[in-house]
Amino acid sequence: MLVFWEQRLAILATPKTGSTAIEAALESLAAVSIQRPPALKHTNVARFHRFIGPYLEATAGEPFTIVALMREPRDWLGSWYRYRQRDDIPDQANSTTDISFDTFVTAWCSDPQPAYAAVGSQARFLCPPNGKRADKIFRYESIEDFIEFLEDRLDFQIILPRLNVSPSAPMNLSPETEALLAQRAAEDFRLYESLT
Repeated sequence: MLVFWEQRLAILATPKTGSTAIEAALESLAAVSIQRPPALKHTNVARFHRFIGPYLEATAGEPFTIVALMREPRDWLGSWYRYRQRDDIPDQANSTTDISFDTFVTAWCSDPQPAYAAVGSQARFLCPPNGKRADKIFRYESIEDFIEFLEDRLDFQIILPRLNVSPSAPMNLSPETEALLAQRAAEDFRLYESLT
């Protein structure tokens, strides 16, 4: 998470949407940069509004604009799946090394989810039920729009490095799993389709 005081801007780090590269490019400009631990780095909208936002607004005397990225839901799960195939996963219960993407997605759709598939939901991260959503959500697949917005707001040219890139892996899903994903991730797909 990055906070820019003068610009009254907060960038939330939606997991698996390039947040490490964004932080590397912009940390030196930010008034606040929270990169560790992951639970703080990936502060969701609800926690921001409950804990951080009120403090910033009370101190600044005005609200902050909250922005974030969202990835196409199937691709987002694919990024998690590939990320968890790395050899250096600290907790092997989270590893996806010996399973297919189809198995991973089916597990994500289950209740309860096994540890390796418990990666949350972008819709819940960005738009909590009965809560205020992020002010601006950009599509990860159109990251150039996000960069253009930030360059305008921060008056700074941004060049993103390639960091924390997941290894490649097959991303095939059976028609049954595609249908299950469409049903279970309906909120995520609705939110993503609403973004312009």
